[in-house]
Amino acid sequence: MATQLLQERPGAVTFKGSPKTLVGPELHVGDPLPEFTLVGTKLDEHTPRTLTDNGKRAALLIVVPSLDTSVCSLESNKFNARLEEVPEGVWAYVVSRDLPFAMQRWKHAQEGVKLLQMLSDYKDHSFGRSTGLEIKELGLLARAVLVVGRDGRVRYEELVTEVASEPNYDEAIAAARSVV
Repeated sequence: MATQLLQERPGAVTFKGSPKTLVGPELHVGDPLPEFTLVGTKLDEHTPRTLTDNGKRAALLIVVPSLDTSVCSLESNKFNARLEEVPEGVWAYVVSRDLPFAMQRWKHAQEGVKLLQMLSDYKDHSFGRSTGLEIKELGLLARAVLVVGRDGRVRYEELVTEVASEPNYDEAIAAARSVV
C-alpha cells in the first residue's frame, strides 16, 4: 500500500494552550469541498454530493472533536436551538470522529435535537484529512464550522484556533442564511 504524504500545518490550532498540528490542506472560502466519505448513524455513507443532495440544498457542517466533551455537546445544542434561523434549503450536520452509535446515543439523550444529522469520520478519516481539520497529535477533528453552497463550494469557514473554545454562532448562522 502506497503512503501518501499529507501536508502538515504545525501550530495551526491549540488545545488548552498547547500547539497542535493540522493534517491536510487549508480550506478557503470559494474552494470546492474536497472528496471524502462520512458515515451516518445507520452506517450509510455520505459524500459532498449527498450532503448537498446533488446541488438541491446547502449544508452547514458543525465540526467537533467529540460529542462526549462538554464544549462539543454545548456547541451542538446551541446550533440546534438556532436552526429555526436557518432557511429550509440548508441542512445541518454535526461531524466528528465519534462512532455513529455514540453520536446517535448523544442525539437521543438531548431534548429537542431532531434536525441535526450526525456524521462520523471514524472509518477512513478522509473528511479530516481532505479538509485539513485532522489534529495529528490527538487523532480527532479540530473545531470548525463550514457552510457549503448548493454548488459544493465553501461559502463560510471558521477554524476555531483554540479547540476548547466555541465558534462564532452569529457569523455561522448569518452565513447559512445568506447561502440560499
